Amino acid sequence: MNDLTSLETTLLSEIAAAADEAALEAVRVSALGKKGSISERLATLGKMAPEERREAGAAINVVKDRVTAALAERRTVLKAAALEARLVAEALDVTLPVRETGTELGRIHPISQVIDEITAIFADMGFAIAEGPDIETDEYNFTLLNFPPGHPAREMHDTFFLAPDEKGERKVLRTHTSPVQIRTMLSQKPPIRIVVPGRTYRHDSDQTHTPMFHQVEGLVIDKVSHVGHMKWVLEEFCRAFFEVPSVKMRFRPSFFPFTEPSMEVDIQCSRKGGEIRFGEGEDWLEILGCGMVHPNVLRNCGLDPDEYQGFAWGMGIDRIAMLKYGMPDLRPFFDADVRWLSHFGFRPFDLPSLAGGLTA
Repeated sequence: MNDLTSLETTLLSEIAAAADEAALEAVRVSALGKKGSISERLATLGKMAPEERREAGAAINVVKDRVTAALAERRTVLKAAALEARLVAEALDVTLPVRETGTELGRIHPISQVIDEITAIFADMGFAIAEGPDIETDEYNFTLLNFPPGHPAREMHDTFFLAPDEKGERKVLRTHTSPVQIRTMLSQKPPIRIVVPGRTYRHDSDQTHTPMFHQVEGLVIDKVSHVGHMKWVLEEFCRAFFEVPSVKMRFRPSFFPFTEPSMEVDIQCSRKGGEIRFGEGEDWLEILGCGMVHPNVLRNCGLDPDEYQGFAWGMGIDRIAMLKYGMPDLRPFFDADVRWLSHFGFRPFDLPSLAGGLTA
């Protein structure tokens, strides 16, 4: 019995000292294996007398049960420790922010946003959106718009001319979106109410000009339109676009080949503090050109100027975007700098509307 007590103490100490499951398995084999210390004692029971066998067998089985229970308990502790160590080693830092989706990272370019704002305003007034090709004929870009031969716009220093085609005709990158007005008047019967946003091209480049830029023009043709209607349309547009309660406008005589009379339009503003604010102050800023459609343009499109009349206007989309959103230089618009776009761009689903506010 003293020998069994000593064996039990030794085995339980070895079990408690086992550092991992491999060491614990070695203790189990040494105690309960085929040649283990407990197994060898059980093998000696067959040589004992019945009374002695009964007493020794009971004592050995008690030690065996205690060792088996200690092994199971220690194995549970070691498995838990191993799992904990693995969790620590393979842990992921779930506190890091989730990667943003494309709709959260992406931004709408200010030009695209302003075009959407413009179309939202004029669509509310009943205007349709018209488009045309960037490469135009001399006839649509100049002749039908009443540009006489020798006009500066027909010179190489101002216009991008393409190489002559098989017929000897030299097409141009359109210098304005006005050819779309011609295409519309040739293909539709009045009344006509359109706005024409699009790219235009002129040989010019500095802080406020680029060889490719964006314009928006408007055209109204019917039997009753007059300057008063044009003034109202432009005032309502500026009020809605710059999101001010009211705005004063000043019309000055000017000259454009395709309108008569022609006018430059200034808008009321304040330049205090180095910031331009519209709808207040005593300063003026030129913002667009306009006028009544020239009778020659109407005739060129097959319309009788004694029966039909109308008005047209045009402005630079890039420029009014700069004025509204405080962008001092036009060139970054086309630099493809993601940092600039992240600052000045708009979220994909911030769609402009007159009901919700253009820049709500």
